[in-house]
Amino acid sequence: MEKVIIVGSGCAGLTAAIYAARANLSPLVLEGRQPGGQLSTTTLVENYPGFPDGIDGPELILNMHRQAEKFGARFSYAEVTDFDASNKHVRIEADDEWLETQALIIASGASARYLGLENEQKLIGHGLTSCATCDGAFYKNVPVCVVGGGDSAAEESLFLTRFASKVYLIHRRDKMRASAIMQERVFANKKIEPIWNTVVTEYILDEKGEMRAVRLRNVKTNEERELVVACVFMAIGHDPNSRPYRGKLDMDGEGYLITKNLVESKHPGVFVAGDVADRVYKQAVTAAGSGCAAAIDAEKYLRELEH
Repeated sequence: MEKVIIVGSGCAGLTAAIYAARANLSPLVLEGRQPGGQLSTTTLVENYPGFPDGIDGPELILNMHRQAEKFGARFSYAEVTDFDASNKHVRIEADDEWLETQALIIASGASARYLGLENEQKLIGHGLTSCATCDGAFYKNVPVCVVGGGDSAAEESLFLTRFASKVYLIHRRDKMRASAIMQERVFANKKIEPIWNTVVTEYILDEKGEMRAVRLRNVKTNEERELVVACVFMAIGHDPNSRPYRGKLDMDGEGYLITKNLVESKHPGVFVAGDVADRVYKQAVTAAGSGCAAAIDAEKYLRELEH
């Protein structure tokens, strides 16, 4: 019987681990197949408080990992595949083994959707990203493109006009799905040029392996052309990593876990932190904050159990 199991080792999971470990709860952190979450693929983080010169994403994650380990957190690369809350205590299945815990913190994050093109994973952080807020400032006075047509794509495009010389908005349909007010803002901004009925079919790299251009194909005419851009910003959505909890915990239509009082799930002793529940902000600092709250609430829950 574990006191606390934390699922996920991104900013939310590791912050929860630091707080739970400092409370002498000896948490077990299940890191899964992608330790570190989305930050592990980010080259430079400039907006995390306390690092005026920025810090590499993997280095930030490693520092948090060491900090949690220093206070007594334990780590396993096991990946959660099932969840059972039918008994008094929670049971989770990880790598074909059932583990029982008094408190569970789900911080499994979300995965940005990409196009599945060649070299995609290698390019993330080298001219391919899913976060304009994180990486937009690196692309001052150069052309970039945003892929998508919803509110997220509109918001990313507008944000990027602060830095880029030109923002191409590439959408596979002939009109956006974004709200009317967001569309008005996009069309009113002279820096943004929509490219309709078009998909990206190839990333074209320079001699250093960085993004140089994209190959585009018009879905109606099949005409292809090359578009020079320094970075591609993906804005076609995220998939929350919530599959093991489907039908067992409350979630919305897209699979984001629903919480009350910031981090509480509907099941006593089960807390949720980070991007697996956050469909709005998706920032390292907000994930860390919710991880802190989840650990504090879990520790309070365990105290009440003892009494």
